[in-house]
Amino acid sequence: DATKLVVTPKSPRVLKSHSILLKCQAEYDPHLKHSFKLSWRKDGDELPANSTEGGRIILDRDTLFISSVLLEDQGVYTCMASTALDAAEAEAQLIVLDVPDPPEDLQLSETQNRSVRLSWKAGASHNSPVNESIIEFEENRWEPGRWQELSRVAGNDTTALLSLAPYVNYQFRVVSVNAVGRSQPSKPSLRYATPPAAPDKNPENIRVEASEPNEMVMKWEPLKPVERNGPGLEYKVSWRQRGVESDWNEELVKKHSLSVRNVPTFVPYEIKVQAVNSLGSGPEPNVTIGYSGEDVPDAAPSGVSVEVVNSTLVKVFWLGISRDRVRGHLRGYKVNWWKTKSMLDGKRHHPEKHFLTFKGDRSYGMIPGLEPFSEFHLTVLAFNSRGDGPESSPVVFETPEGVPEQPRFLRILNFDKDSVTLSWGLPKKANGHLTGYVLQYQIINETHEVGALSEVSVANRSVQSWRLAELSPSTKYKFYIKACTAKGCGKAATEEGLTLAQGSKGSGRISDAVKPTPKFQPSEALEPGTEYTIRLVTKNWVDNNSIFEDVIETRGRAYAGIYEGISTQGWFIGLMCAIALLTLLLLTICFVRRNKGGKYSVKEKEDLHPDPEAQSIKDEIFGEYSDSDEKPLKGSLQSLNGDIKATGSADSLVDYGEGEHGMFNEDGSFIGAYSGSKEKGSVESTGSSTATFPLHA
Repeated sequence: DATKLVVTPKSPRVLKSHSILLKCQAEYDPHLKHSFKLSWRKDGDELPANSTEGGRIILDRDTLFISSVLLEDQGVYTCMASTALDAAEAEAQLIVLDVPDPPEDLQLSETQNRSVRLSWKAGASHNSPVNESIIEFEENRWEPGRWQELSRVAGNDTTALLSLAPYVNYQFRVVSVNAVGRSQPSKPSLRYATPPAAPDKNPENIRVEASEPNEMVMKWEPLKPVERNGPGLEYKVSWRQRGVESDWNEELVKKHSLSVRNVPTFVPYEIKVQAVNSLGSGPEPNVTIGYSGEDVPDAAPSGVSVEVVNSTLVKVFWLGISRDRVRGHLRGYKVNWWKTKSMLDGKRHHPEKHFLTFKGDRSYGMIPGLEPFSEFHLTVLAFNSRGDGPESSPVVFETPEGVPEQPRFLRILNFDKDSVTLSWGLPKKANGHLTGYVLQYQIINETHEVGALSEVSVANRSVQSWRLAELSPSTKYKFYIKACTAKGCGKAATEEGLTLAQGSKGSGRISDAVKPTPKFQPSEALEPGTEYTIRLVTKNWVDNNSIFEDVIETRGRAYAGIYEGISTQGWFIGLMCAIALLTLLLLTICFVRRNKGGKYSVKEKEDLHPDPEAQSIKDEIFGEYSDSDEKPLKGSLQSLNGDIKATGSADSLVDYGEGEHGMFNEDGSFIGAYSGSKEKGSVESTGSSTATFPLHA
């Protein structure tokens, strides 16, 4: 079979500094395998078999690899093969692409006051034709050494007529562009200086800025250096009050701002700025309208009125001030309001101002987030960039009653097999006169299914505990309590609990009447390991109501029972025996070593840890107290675990005013419930935690 060769790729085009791999694929008779030879040539010259040029060109039998391709690598590469009977060859044309060479021989011709023709010779394009030429200039009067683009010439043209500015000493250079990129810039041309002339344009972006009343600061963008057209550039500023003055006030300045004082506050002015140099003035400038310095408004909005939308939202209306009283650019209006008193207790409040901003020229606004059942004062003012104007006369309005907030807590005081006693706190904010409570309950289980919702209305607003009867034994219930006003009922506080099984019993004791002193200790001994409900009531207890209640659990046999149960386990007995044997073995070893002459120093210590004295508890209802300094009951809680923390108890009307901490009604019932942030020595029982233990009253 005849020998055949193919070189791939056939006509590669490679960017300078990139790499190329040529592969020679050969087919020859297998009987001639031992005589088969392969070699490479470039433009007819044989390439050595070993690497050349420091490893940049690598030959490996049928492959030729060139890294960091140079312009000199361009040419025809031939793969040659021979056997004992025949020979064959195949070639590939390598084309190297690069940016153009810089243009050369820049010439100036057709020189005029405002133009010149520039010509040049194009450099080598390196296999990618020039598609654009960029002409740059540099002048040595204003910004020497800084080259700026002046013009672009499409295609491969090598000449351009350039438009020039007066009073500039130019020199030029050219950059050629092809598909690969930009060439290096050419060498600069000879310099060409254009003669001076009057300005061709005036400053732009004319504006008025003022930081003080009765002042006007006029500013503008200065001309660029190449726009000056000649020496001695200045700006002629002209101004007059619009509609009042007929003659222009004029002043020549060299900087790009002018301040004028003793002008009326915020009045319109006509302003012109014209460029002027030693050879003349620029074109007639356009007139710009600007205003002198602002001052704060000197009038307040009138006709302020309030429309009550609901218990927390009102709509405010007002009549805006006239433009001449704004004395500036009107930015908007501010509505200020503050609470003066609560309609619930009539107590006056220290004014705490709030405000909302309404931008633009408008005459109404909505004020949300107000407290229900309260009296407010409200004012409106206008403001501009300078500041706020005077406030309007205060308008008094009242918000109606709203629904109460959620009661502070709902607790289970006592569970029996078919009944439960519940206690709850006052809402944090009543938002009106409380009319009573709505108590709801339903059966729940571990699934999403719930029973029918039953409801009990508690019409007496002073009642804060209730006994529900005719419940099912051993059943889990969820309870809800809502506080209500004439407006409606608020959000419910919840609690869950499990009634006792059939046959379970609970007991309770009522102590003798005690004097209203800060301390009290029951004379009866409490059973260890038992849960108790402590309830403090007036002597004439009515309507299921109590002043204070909490749940405690004494220590004792309940804890001992845990360890007693463990001690009967076989693994526990075995573990104790192993520890005893190990101790005996260690003592024997120590005794033997000591008898052999070992010296040991043994020091026995005994630390006494007497039980801490029970902390005294101060009755926080009949004694003086504050929310941040509450004491636990003394005596009755001596057996409590010191780590057990208390929760807040029932609320107090103190949160809604500055009145007394608590008062009795004519019938002797206590209408102010115990209030505090922490009660030490009691078991926490708030939120929606499940009470799964029997509580006895």
